[in-house]
Amino acid sequence: MYRSLQQRLISAIQAFLRQKYDVHLPTLVVDAPPKVEMGEYALPFSFELAKRLRKAPRKIAEEVATELPPIEGFEKPEVAGAGYINFRLKRGDAATALAKGESTPVTHDGKILVEHTSINPNKAAHIGHLRNSILGDTFVRLLRAAGRTVDIQNYIDNTGVQVADVVVGFTHIENKSKAEITALTEQPKFDYYCWDLYAHTSQWYEQAAENKKIRLEVLHAIEHGGNELSEIAEIISRAVLRRHLETMDRLGIEYDFLPRESEILRLNFWALAFEQLKEKGVLYFETEGKNKGCWVMTRPGRERVDGQPDEDAKVIVRSNGTVGYVGKDIAYHLWKFGLLGRDFGYKKFYLYPNGQQVWISCDPAEGESDHPHFGGVSEIYNVIDTRQSDPQETVKEAIRLLGYNDKADHYTHFSYEMVALTPRCAIDLGYDVSEDDRAKSYIEVSGRKGFGVKADDLIDKLIDAATKEVDSRHPELTESERREIGTQIAIGALRYFMLKYTKASVIAFDFKEALAFEGETGPYAQYAVVRATNIFRKAGIAPGDALAYNVDFTKHFAETAEIWEVWLMAGKTSQILELCISQSEPAYAAKHAFQLAQLFNNFYHRHHILTEEDEGRKKFLLATAAVMRRELIAVLAAMGISVPPVM
Repeated sequence: MYRSLQQRLISAIQAFLRQKYDVHLPTLVVDAPPKVEMGEYALPFSFELAKRLRKAPRKIAEEVATELPPIEGFEKPEVAGAGYINFRLKRGDAATALAKGESTPVTHDGKILVEHTSINPNKAAHIGHLRNSILGDTFVRLLRAAGRTVDIQNYIDNTGVQVADVVVGFTHIENKSKAEITALTEQPKFDYYCWDLYAHTSQWYEQAAENKKIRLEVLHAIEHGGNELSEIAEIISRAVLRRHLETMDRLGIEYDFLPRESEILRLNFWALAFEQLKEKGVLYFETEGKNKGCWVMTRPGRERVDGQPDEDAKVIVRSNGTVGYVGKDIAYHLWKFGLLGRDFGYKKFYLYPNGQQVWISCDPAEGESDHPHFGGVSEIYNVIDTRQSDPQETVKEAIRLLGYNDKADHYTHFSYEMVALTPRCAIDLGYDVSEDDRAKSYIEVSGRKGFGVKADDLIDKLIDAATKEVDSRHPELTESERREIGTQIAIGALRYFMLKYTKASVIAFDFKEALAFEGETGPYAQYAVVRATNIFRKAGIAPGDALAYNVDFTKHFAETAEIWEVWLMAGKTSQILELCISQSEPAYAAKHAFQLAQLFNNFYHRHHILTEEDEGRKKFLLATAAVMRRELIAVLAAMGISVPPVM
């Protein structure tokens, strides 16, 4: 709500500056005074205008403060320091509007595509995948909360080397038939079986040079299709993919569409993209140097340097005619933007308990005629770790070189850093940690080596630990009730932990830190909501009714000034969520949730609401608790965190 007030303030000042001084400042810096008693907004534009107007900053500030017409929602401004102008909200009016939940709806054109998770379907999901999925899912929730239409896609590389390695493991190490492998996929944790087999296969490659040749033979068979090895790869990848969806569903993470690389290849998406790239001169055929015989991507002005080939050019098609990962990705992104001229076929693949249908790509001849429309979006966000920054930038540049500058401007690589384990966490998980590793701040995981945390194991362990705490606090509840509450706490703890660090930070995961009821954690924020809910339960009224009270906010803020800070922070929720979207950084939401919880807990301990004898003040305190509860629930919901009834 306060975002719209700030915009109103900026517009009024810009209009006054044009009228008074004939100057236009397209952007105005808005700071906060050092103390809230001085106001909510501090504007330093007088310093910027001083040289242009040949006046002292304070003189300009005094002129503006004196002559600026009244602005709806604001008190008369005050000059501070050497030239700041402080603006104070009409706090009673602002609180009344916030209590009513007044907001201006925003309409948006176009659809946004968020691609996240994208796990190779060759083994169980691990802790690093959880950061990707939680970031992506949270960003989807933020966009939808802002009124945007979003498609969620999970790209499946079902023809890559990782799937080939598991096929090699089954067919050349364990010598299993197609029927035997099919039977194994019925096991509840088939993805765990593949986890161990994948690590075993990686070791097997090191035992003899001819073993690695088998990998290439199998990979080529899978890419080509129409043979038993490709059929086995399909059986394995579909079974593992189903397990991945089940794992992510435990965290409330869902998808709309699963585009697969097999269709990218077999529907000749690349052939169509290749023609566009050659026609527009984005690719050229190199006849000299180390890239001789390859199709490489143009770097304007670098095709020849002093008559020599550009040795650093990106190879898109190798000299043997095979297209690299980036080439397939360019084709896929042209489809995303509706620029390819061809579409997938669509089949139903997975149905969530809530009735949400997940579609998977297939040959159009095998697909269903009645399906949602995917692709043709206006914006793209790809949640992919920082190691893929260079390929992502190459794809984006190719789209720009094709002449689609507007599309390239709306292509965002939503990058993030890796997840590791604290030594204590690795020991808790049963790993043998060396003395050297115990001294490190974190230990990197490796799926190829079999060292890592399976996502389901992590979730199970968190639920067990949280439920044990609930058991000790609430023995009066049934076992299923305690387990359900423990699950809500565990999922909240995990999601919050993955979101509270900025994307560029390496995360060292730790069970005890994530589950702590104090400090910057999910349980701490959840507990603040539970406390607030208990107030209303004991008072015998609904939180919404408390927000509908006729309260003289101006009077009570004057009497208890520090409570205004509670309302001020609560009113920033929508602004914070907008910031998360504009900066592609959900960590702001986590920080806001923590600050809301802190302010509420301080308020809770300082003011005894239920025993307050003054009826007017009691209504004021109840309204304060209600608005904090509402806003904290809202920001937690945007993070995918629900609140249990008790903790």
